[in-house]
Amino acid sequence: MKTPKVLVLRAAGINCDQETKFVFEKAGASADLVHINRLYKNRSMLSDYHIFVIPGGFSHGDDISAGKILANELRFNLGREIDSFINDKKLMLGICNGFQVLVKTGFLPGFPPEKGNANHQQLVTLISNDSNRYEDRWVYLKLSSEKSEFIKGDSILYLPVAHGEGKFVPKDKSVLAKLKKFDQIVFKYVKPDGKPSAVFPFNPNGSVEGIAGICDHTGRILGMMPHPERYSDAANHPRWTRDGLKKMPDGMRIFINAVNYAKENLL
Repeated sequence: MKTPKVLVLRAAGINCDQETKFVFEKAGASADLVHINRLYKNRSMLSDYHIFVIPGGFSHGDDISAGKILANELRFNLGREIDSFINDKKLMLGICNGFQVLVKTGFLPGFPPEKGNANHQQLVTLISNDSNRYEDRWVYLKLSSEKSEFIKGDSILYLPVAHGEGKFVPKDKSVLAKLKKFDQIVFKYVKPDGKPSAVFPFNPNGSVEGIAGICDHTGRILGMMPHPERYSDAANHPRWTRDGLKKMPDGMRIFINAVNYAKENLL
C-alpha cells in the first residue's frame, strides 16, 4: 500500500515541527518539513501531499497577534493553492499557533458556502488568556462532534496546552449558533468527569463555552489549541508511573485517524 505524504510547514518562530513530523511518521505516514519560502518558489509542491499541517510555536514572534503574519502570508501568497488542496478532499491540521493561523486566514470555521458571503472571512479569533499569562498545563477535552475526520468516538482526552493567546471567541452569537448548527465544535474543555466547566484551570484560557477545537463543514480541516503531538507515547503522560501505561496515547488517535483517512480516500 502507498504511504500518505504529510507536509509539515516551517516558518520563522514555528518550533513544534520536528515533533509533528515524528508523530505522523509513527502513525504510518511519510512527513517532510517544508519551509514556507520553498512553497513560494514551487507553489505546485503542495499538491504532491495528502495532509498539510501548520504546527505549534510562535510564528513571527506573535509580533502583531498570534499567527496573524503567517496567516496573511498563506492567504495572500498561497490562497489559491490551499483552496485547490482543500477542494481535492485532502486534510489540513492546525495545532495551537497553527489553529490561530487557520482562524485568521478564514479557512476556519469554513461554514457551508452561502450566497453573498465573502470567501475566507475571519469569523472567530483566539485572544489572550483570561489569566493574562502563558498557560502550560494538561487539560481534559470532550469530543462534542463526530464530524471531524481526525477524531471519532465519544471519550475524554487528556492533552497538554501551552499558549498565551488561546481564548476562543466567535465574532457574534450568530457565528456561535452556526458552529452548533453545522456540528463544527469538535473539542470542549471539561472537568475530569466530562462535565463542562468555565472555571480555571479546567478551562485554561476562558474560551467561550469551553471551545478548544473546531473543524470546517466538511470535517477535513481541524484546528485545536491543545498539543496532541506531545502525547504520542504512553510515557508522555505526567502520571504514567502511577496510572500505568496507556495502550493508545490520546494524541496518537488524531494522527492515526488522519493517516487512515488518507489511505482510504486519497491513495
